[in-house]
Amino acid sequence: MAERMTLILDAFDRRSTRLNLQEVAGLTRLPRSTAHRILEQLVNLHWLDHTALGYTLGRRALGLGGDGGLQSEIRRAAAQHLHELQLRTGMAVHLAVPEGSEEVYLDKIGDRFAAAMASRVGGRQPIHFTTGGRAMLAMLQPEHADALVRDNLASPESARGWTLDGLHRELGHIRKHRGLSIDRTGVLSKNFTSAAMAVRGPEGPVAAISVCPQSRQAPLERVAPLIAETVRRTTADLFG
Repeated sequence: MAERMTLILDAFDRRSTRLNLQEVAGLTRLPRSTAHRILEQLVNLHWLDHTALGYTLGRRALGLGGDGGLQSEIRRAAAQHLHELQLRTGMAVHLAVPEGSEEVYLDKIGDRFAAAMASRVGGRQPIHFTTGGRAMLAMLQPEHADALVRDNLASPESARGWTLDGLHRELGHIRKHRGLSIDRTGVLSKNFTSAAMAVRGPEGPVAAISVCPQSRQAPLERVAPLIAETVRRTTADLFG
């Protein structure tokens, strides 16, 4: 198995190399089913990343830690814009990134109200379970989203009330509303609601920016333009 994994990783001879399953199988001369199984294992271990455009080297293969590389760039690009969003809305603001089937919080801005939330920098949640996570999933092809959430939805404990059909309905609703994801059920606490939008990179979503008001009755739709502007500015600073 180690030899086969090495054989596949060697096919990605450059940092920018992108290959689909057929190309990997052809280059390594491995059966397609074997290549697919090993590719998915490498993705789960962060040696490779998988998007709708194919497979590329992941953060582990590139020598990037959990807060290194692109994640540090995202945090730097978003920092000032997150502070402005917090000042303009008075809400707690989160920045999160996708890591496989999870969402990881990179930043959290706010006052005592924000401190009362269960979220923390470095904390993780199943990607389907958060407002920001679903905003990112809505940008993916359905089959890619399915692959990310399949294990999370396999048991009632990890599914946390979600089903695949219910999730797809919600992702469709988010797409219909131009990427705005709203959760009024209170993921971080029963007292909080949230709204989020995703930051799109050249290959798909790279982050999500979310806000949490102090009141469950807050008109979250009204702050959508402010979230969208924060996403736009962050995207411009990050990718030009």
